[in-house]
Amino acid sequence: MRYVMVRAASLLVSAGAALTPLAWADAPPPAPSPAPSAPVPAVARLWPVGVRPPVARGWEPPASVYGPGHRGVDLAAPAGAPVRAVAAGRVTFAGRVAGRGVVSVGLAGTDLRTTYEPVRPSVRTGDAVAAGAVVGTVEAAGSHCSAVCVHWGLLRGGTYLNPLALLPPWLLARGPSRLLPVTP
Repeated sequence: MRYVMVRAASLLVSAGAALTPLAWADAPPPAPSPAPSAPVPAVARLWPVGVRPPVARGWEPPASVYGPGHRGVDLAAPAGAPVRAVAAGRVTFAGRVAGRGVVSVGLAGTDLRTTYEPVRPSVRTGDAVAAGAVVGTVEAAGSHCSAVCVHWGLLRGGTYLNPLALLPPWLLARGPSRLLPVTP
């Protein structure tokens, strides 16, 4: 069957006809993204929304490039809440994708970029942003959560990584340390 598809595609080309999807049927699938070569540095010093937002859905990496999974973390947040860059960087995209507002920030000094959606961008592609700078506000519509949330993603090249790895352990902890009185 493989030979027939290739032969049919070459006949179409030799006859001067436009290529059809049959010509692509024999193409190998894209190679999977390379495994991350370096650990994710804990460069973030704050959450993208709120102080310690509830995680509505955690990171569930897919078993294969096209497999099911959750390629980010969903953070519960009210519509209109500010969305902040978790670390300094440069905006690589700010606009709409499939009807949703998306902001992507390449993190300074790394090969990583973060994504936030659905967000009404307040920045433009090419803008430099500081850690904590507002990059947009949470949109009420367009979320894939049952309630309003922000999908926070992290990529190295084409490989999705767990964005929570950007946060230092003290920021992931349940609460701040408290000093208790010393009693004899």
